[in-house]
Amino acid sequence: MLLTSPLHAEGDWEITPESEAALKRGLHWLAANQGPEGNWGSNDLGLVGMGALAFLAAGHAPGRGEYGEVVQRALDYIANNARPSGLLNITSNAQRDMYNHGLATFVLGQAHGMTTVRDQRMSKVLDRALQLIANTQAEDGGWDYQARRQPHGHDLSLVVMQAKALRSAMDSGLDVHREVIDSAIESVRHHYSPLNGRRDLADNEQRKLPGQFTYSRGGGGGSIAMAAAGVVCLQEFGENSDWRIAKNMAVIRAAVEKTPKNTSRNGIMPFDSYTFYYVAQALYQVGGEDWQACYPIMRDHLVGTQVLEANSPSKHGSWVDRGAQGGGRVGGTAGQMYATAVSCFVLAIPNRFLPILQEGEIQSLK
Repeated sequence: MLLTSPLHAEGDWEITPESEAALKRGLHWLAANQGPEGNWGSNDLGLVGMGALAFLAAGHAPGRGEYGEVVQRALDYIANNARPSGLLNITSNAQRDMYNHGLATFVLGQAHGMTTVRDQRMSKVLDRALQLIANTQAEDGGWDYQARRQPHGHDLSLVVMQAKALRSAMDSGLDVHREVIDSAIESVRHHYSPLNGRRDLADNEQRKLPGQFTYSRGGGGGSIAMAAAGVVCLQEFGENSDWRIAKNMAVIRAAVEKTPKNTSRNGIMPFDSYTFYYVAQALYQVGGEDWQACYPIMRDHLVGTQVLEANSPSKHGSWVDRGAQGGGRVGGTAGQMYATAVSCFVLAIPNRFLPILQEGEIQSLK
């Protein structure tokens, strides 16, 4: 069963026959390359969640329809490997605790919001996962890489990952404590830095200067990924009027518009998978001229670079992680899966099936 979205694509500038065909091929690759346990050659629960998210974004519900079993197996893999503490990380590397946990929890929240008949076991896993996020929040509103409460959070990427998981739960009608969200949003704002480094300036002075969100609170690690992640967090919690959004959108749009046209079929995305995941969401959440100008560029890049090798099932319909080409975050088959899942997610955004992509007031803060 393919879900029917309450919202629709705005026109052929969002979805084209070519992009629909590319999405279909990408989902087929993901389904064909999923292992029997529900993962894709990696036990990173965040990556497994990303695989499920690609199908959810295209409107495929757990357990129903063409790809229903694919989605269900992926979600079951996450639930089956949840720790008693609620932690969604089974790798031996504790430094991946909150990355895997945040992304997997986000996906469980989206799945929860797309189903009318609740899976009680999955609901319990989601409840424990959300509680762990609240319990491990640092005193400054951030989070550490490991699932432990610290005086200070480590970086912006961790804040946004957990904040999105909390917002996902809210989209599904679950209650989230306001103080956890308020503290996280304040932490995001503290990761903004003017390009001249004068973080000591008052807000009204910083507004006059170019700047962006950075990896660390000290202003280090400014990147397209961090610019987009900060925007996504503020937008999804209704902080639309925050002046920092426009500053970061200027950085994001400039990067997208510099993307060279590519029809080489080499599978390389316009950004690495992690960056692309946030860039697409930031543009969508802000909408308007930024979305209209940039989305067709990204969409057509994906259409032009998707690998088309009908005689090679291990490649046909996939993409590869641009970051992995230069020693990036995820390499090998896992990187191919990550890139393909993110690309499918981006191509499916205009369908607006995911609760996170449907506009509405936040009703579940308490």
